Amino acid sequence: MKNSAYLHRFIIFTTCCTFLLVVAGGMVTSTDSGLSVPDWPTTYGHFMFAFPLDQMVGGIFYEHSHRMIASWVGFLTVIMAIWLWKKEERRWVRNLGFAALGTVIAQGILGGLTVLFLLPPSVSVSHATLAQTFFSIMVALSLITSTWWRSPQANSGPNEKTFSLPTIALATSILVYLQLIIGAVMRHTHSGLAVPDFPLAYGQVFPSLTPESLDSYNQLLLRMNLRLAADDPITAPQIVIHMIHRLIALVVSGGIIWTSTRLLAYRRKSRRLFFIGIALLVLLATQITLGALTVLTAKNVLIATAHVANGAALLACCIMAFLHSVKLSGIRVHHNPRVALTMKEAAA
Repeated sequence: MKNSAYLHRFIIFTTCCTFLLVVAGGMVTSTDSGLSVPDWPTTYGHFMFAFPLDQMVGGIFYEHSHRMIASWVGFLTVIMAIWLWKKEERRWVRNLGFAALGTVIAQGILGGLTVLFLLPPSVSVSHATLAQTFFSIMVALSLITSTWWRSPQANSGPNEKTFSLPTIALATSILVYLQLIIGAVMRHTHSGLAVPDFPLAYGQVFPSLTPESLDSYNQLLLRMNLRLAADDPITAPQIVIHMIHRLIALVVSGGIIWTSTRLLAYRRKSRRLFFIGIALLVLLATQITLGALTVLTAKNVLIATAHVANGAALLACCIMAFLHSVKLSGIRVHHNPRVALTMKEAAA
C-alpha cells in the first residue's frame, strides 16, 4: 500500500509536468516559434541537452524549452509505465500506463515531424491533439491510482435511468476535447484573427463570405495593423474555421453548465462532486473571458497561452467529473474480482 501511495504521487507529479508541457507548447504557437530551431532531434547541430544556455534567446528559448520539458515528461512516463507494470495489480490500469507511454512516444515523433516538414497544419494539429490525449490519460491515471478510487465508496452518486450524470459528463468531456482540436486547427491555420472583433464578427452575427466582403475585411485588417501588405489575405475557410470555434463554444458551454448543475445537486451527498461542479463553472467563465481577450488584444502572447492552458484544465475537470460520477454511481470499473465491489455492494 505504501508503494502504491508513492506511485500515485509520482503520477500526479508527471501529470503536473505534462500540464507544464501543454503551457510550453502554447507559448511556442503563441510566439510563432515553431521553426526557431530548424533541426530535430538536434538543436542547431548540438545534442539537445548540450545546447549552450547563452544561445537560448528569442524564439529559440521557447522552442528549445518545449523540447527539454517534453524529453523530461517522456522520461517520467517511461518510469511510470514500468512502475505500473511491476506493482499495479489491475491489468487495465497497467494497459493504460502503456497507452500513455505509446502516446508520448508518438507525440515526440510528431513534434519532430512538424519541424522537419516546416509546420504542415495536418501534422501540427495532430501533434496538438495527441498532446491533449496524453494529458487526458495522465489525469485519469492520477485519480484511478488514488486510495480514494481503490477504496469502496458509498453510492452517493446519481442512479437515474436516463441522462445519468456519467453519460452527461462523458458527453461534455468529448465536446471539450473536440473543441480543443478545433482550437488547434484555428491556431495552426492562422485563423485566430481572421475575425478581429467580439462578440460580433465584422459587425455581424455571421460574416458574409462574398469576394467583395473578403476584400473589405482584408483592407480593415491592414488598417488595424493586424496584417501586413506582404501577408497572404484572409480567406473564407479561415473565417469559417474561426466561426465554427465560436459556435461550438456555445454548445460546449451548454454541456458544461448542464454537467455542473447536476454535480451541484449532490452537494449534500458528495463534496467531491460539488467542488468539481464549482470548478467547472469557474474554468468555463475564465475560458470564455480569455477567448474574448485573445481576439480583442490581437492574440496577446500571455492571454493566448492562458487560453490554451485553461482549456486543458477544463478538459481535466470534465474527465474528473466523469470518473467521479462513474465511481460514485456503482458502475463496475475493476477487472480484479477481489477489488470489484460496486457501490451498492459496498453500501450493503
